[in-house]
Amino acid sequence: MSSPQSHIPPLEVRERAICMCFDGGPCTSYAPGHALHLIQARLASATPSDWVDGIVEETDAATGVVVVTSFVDGTAHTVWNGAGAAARVEVGSPVALHARYDVLAAGSARFNVAPLRAA
Repeated sequence: MSSPQSHIPPLEVRERAICMCFDGGPCTSYAPGHALHLIQARLASATPSDWVDGIVEETDAATGVVVVTSFVDGTAHTVWNGAGAAARVEVGSPVALHARYDVLAAGSARFNVAPLRAA
């Protein structure tokens, strides 16, 4: 004989969680453009041939957008980061962008970036 079990309805789950960085706090997500995951950083370090050296052309700390122009071919890469990369880098400063794993390196700092596609 089994005892009756009460049915507990599932909690409502939103499709997308909101990261703390949208409210000015530290990133709580490893989604593209948010906090840099250790594995992502290690993969970028293990593949040095995929780094692109460039110079910061534009930054917008309010929106988190950084535009990096490649030294090699002059290609402009527009990326977004919610963890403060745009506030950390300055226009004219040299940076490196890892194209495969979407990591922006500014000195010893590393940021997870989300590439923005032109419309």
